[in-house]
Amino acid sequence: MDSSLVILAQTSEGSFLDPILSSIVDLWDWLPGLGQVGILIVLAIVCAKLAAWILTGLIGRWVGKTETTVDDELIKLMHRPVFLIVLFLGLGMAVERAGLSEKALWVTTAILKTIGLIVLIGFSIRASRLILDALSRNQDRFPLIQSRTLPLFYNVSLLVIIGGALYFLFIAWNIDATAWLASAGVIGLALSFAAKDSLANLFAGAFILADAPYKIGDFVVLDSGERGRVTHIGLRSTRMLTRDDVEITIPNAVMGNSKITNESGGPYEKERIRVQVGVAYGTDIDRVEELLMAIAVSHSEILEDPEPRVRFRTFGESSLDFELLGWIREPVLRGRLRHLLCKEIYKCFMEEGIEIPYPKRDVYLQGTAESPSLSGD
Repeated sequence: MDSSLVILAQTSEGSFLDPILSSIVDLWDWLPGLGQVGILIVLAIVCAKLAAWILTGLIGRWVGKTETTVDDELIKLMHRPVFLIVLFLGLGMAVERAGLSEKALWVTTAILKTIGLIVLIGFSIRASRLILDALSRNQDRFPLIQSRTLPLFYNVSLLVIIGGALYFLFIAWNIDATAWLASAGVIGLALSFAAKDSLANLFAGAFILADAPYKIGDFVVLDSGERGRVTHIGLRSTRMLTRDDVEITIPNAVMGNSKITNESGGPYEKERIRVQVGVAYGTDIDRVEELLMAIAVSHSEILEDPEPRVRFRTFGESSLDFELLGWIREPVLRGRLRHLLCKEIYKCFMEEGIEIPYPKRDVYLQGTAESPSLSGD
């Protein structure tokens, strides 16, 4: 007779349930092994359905009254794993009553545990990402978890989940994890020397994600001269799209040791554009300033706040040097707007008769072809 039924009968001794429990025990003992297995399988399915209904029906209604939606999404994620885990537990009990040999029983139980671990791994990965996304939206309480550091926390949580799953998988198959951990330490030490460049990129990627010198969408300029928009930040490399629509992949170890100018950094993405122009000496400088300001103000893509300005910079060798300063909305517009402003300045100065000087050289030749030779006889 099954031990659980014996205990239940003993604890209920002297009550009006004695005849019913005795009948259930006698019926259970009368059933053949396959009959008991079938009943346990049916009970496992019923209990799994009941557990899933309680989770989504009762608990789901209760958490639906809260302000946040994270708990609602977690309940939805838990529906299938809870059903499968309860079902596997019932199947494990059924397998024990199936009369299998010791080895077959051990293999079947280990397979059920493995499938259960796979289900838990999938749920844990999705749940961890859901929780991290929710925490990243609450930066006041969790300033470390932000959109730019989410990939780092995704990878860390994934490694922790997989590491824990492997440990329990070893236990399920009765594998000595100590020896494997020792071997993994030796192998890891050897691989660390063999893949030191890759590890350097990984650590640099983690620091870039945590320190955030730039983010996806920023325009950056490297000390080697490359300039472009950041399109991807990974743990191994950073990808950047140049103005020629050429994607450059740069190892994070290089990015971590380079001087990076982030043109999109600061409190906003606006950038100041500068256009230098020189006029001839004797030109009315007030008129030059007036024309340059009119060109900047009339251009729709030059921002009004901060307002554009004109500066008389210096007295050049052959020109009076001015500089037109204006703010643009984003760095990507700089090249095109400099082109348009230079065209408008040149056309305006031509109409106004303002000379844009250029270096001139006068060459004086001493003597003529009829001049006597200076060389002596």
